[in-house]
Amino acid sequence: MADYPVELVRQRYLFDGTPVTIRPIRAEDAAMEQDFVQHLSADSRYKRFMSTLKELPPGKLKYLTEIDYVRHLALVAIIEQEGRQVEIGVARYVAGPSGDDCEFAIAIDDAWQGSGVAGILMLSLIDAARARGMRKMEAFILASNDKMIKFARQLGFEVRRDADDPGMMHAVRSL
Repeated sequence: MADYPVELVRQRYLFDGTPVTIRPIRAEDAAMEQDFVQHLSADSRYKRFMSTLKELPPGKLKYLTEIDYVRHLALVAIIEQEGRQVEIGVARYVAGPSGDDCEFAIAIDDAWQGSGVAGILMLSLIDAARARGMRKMEAFILASNDKMIKFARQLGFEVRRDADDPGMMHAVRSL
């Protein structure tokens, strides 16, 4: 496992001026990640995980928090709320077999959608992926997820219906 990439830790501000810390996830963030997923609406969980899970099973939670920071990188957005750190978003990529392409996923707490945190996370993730040798980023998006399709297009992804599954869209961007 690579050393924790402190160079990816950033302080940013949301549209309303709220300070947010963007940083790579750590294994010790497992409880915070679980809280984040449990706090998502059923619709948001379905759009992110394409299943109706209510919480992350132990193996999935470990997979999402114990990462190598090169082939698998997750950036979390954290705010201070009532004296504790609260995760309001996460964006991640996982490299494909070739090692120079990756698939991304993003989830934003329902209360923070439209705050600017998704753009901050994705631009940071794209930069980090490029710096780690990724040449292409892609995602599979539910065809009914209009907000995500629009967001991907705004980030420069080419979005088309998936030839193998008409219920999915395929977003691709060269890095």
